[in-house]
Amino acid sequence: MVMQKIAVIGLGQMGTTLARLLLQAGMTVHVWNRTPGRADALAAAGAVVAAQASEAIQPADIVVMSVHDDAAAAQVLAAEGVSAALRDKTLVQLTTTSPEEARKAAEGIAALGGGYVAGALQVAPDQMGMPDTTILVSGAADHYDRVRSVLAVFGGNAVYLGEDPGAASTMDLATLSYIYGAAAGFFQGMALAEREGLDLRAYGDITQAVAPSFGAFLRHEAEAVAANDFSITQSPLSISVDATRRIEHAMRAKGLNAELPAQIAKLLRQAEEAGYAREEFAAVVKVLRQG
Repeated sequence: MVMQKIAVIGLGQMGTTLARLLLQAGMTVHVWNRTPGRADALAAAGAVVAAQASEAIQPADIVVMSVHDDAAAAQVLAAEGVSAALRDKTLVQLTTTSPEEARKAAEGIAALGGGYVAGALQVAPDQMGMPDTTILVSGAADHYDRVRSVLAVFGGNAVYLGEDPGAASTMDLATLSYIYGAAAGFFQGMALAEREGLDLRAYGDITQAVAPSFGAFLRHEAEAVAANDFSITQSPLSISVDATRRIEHAMRAKGLNAELPAQIAKLLRQAEEAGYAREEFAAVVKVLRQG
C-alpha cells in the first residue's frame, strides 16, 4: 500500500504533535511553519521541511492546517502559490475558526476544485493520538471519507457532524460552553469549600466521582429537549430554582464573589416566572431560546 503524503501547515504545539503522529504512522510528511526553527526536531525525525507553505502543499495528497486563529489561517491561504497548490486537494482545517469563517473558506477551496474538512480539537497536544481522543468533523462526505485514515492517526473518536463546514465549529462552541460553564461552577464551589475550611482535594475527588452520573443526567436532558417533551422525568425545574438561590445566598454570606451564582439564579427565576417550574429541568432552554 502506498502511504499518503501529508502536509502539515503550522508547527505550534498542536501542529508539531500532529506531524509527529503522522511520521510515527509511517506517512510522508511535509511541514511548514512561519518560524522555520520549529521544524528542526521534525526534520530530524524524517519530515520534509519546506521554505514556503505552497512548497509543503504541492506534493501532498492531504493538507492539515493548525495555526493560531482565523486571521493566521487566512494569511496562509492568501500566500503566494497556495491557491494553485491546493487545487484538487483536501484541506483538513484544525485551526479554531468561527462557523462563518469555515463556510467561507470551504467555498474558496471548492472554487479551486478541492475539498474542505473542518475539524475541532478539544484536548491538549499530549492527549492526541489516543483511542478516545475526540475530533469533531464536518464537511462534504466524500472528502471526509478521503481523510478518515489521517484523522484516525490523530484520535480514535472522529465524530462526523454532516456536510455543513460550520457544524464542527458550532459544536465546538456548544461543548466548550458546557466545559467553561462547568469549570466556572467548579471553581466557584472550590471558593466556598475553601472559605468553610473543607479539604479541597476531597472536593476534587467528589467532583470527579459524580461527573459520570451527571453526564448521563445531561444526556437525558438533551433527549427531553430534542423530543420537545418537558414532562418531569428526573428533576423538576423548581428544585433547581431553590438550589441556585441557596448557592447565591451562601456565596454572599461568606463574602465571596456572587456574580456567577447570581446570574445562574436569575436565569432559573426567569424560567420559574415563565411558568416552567413544574416541568423538567431542561425547560430552562426555553428561556435561553428567547435571546
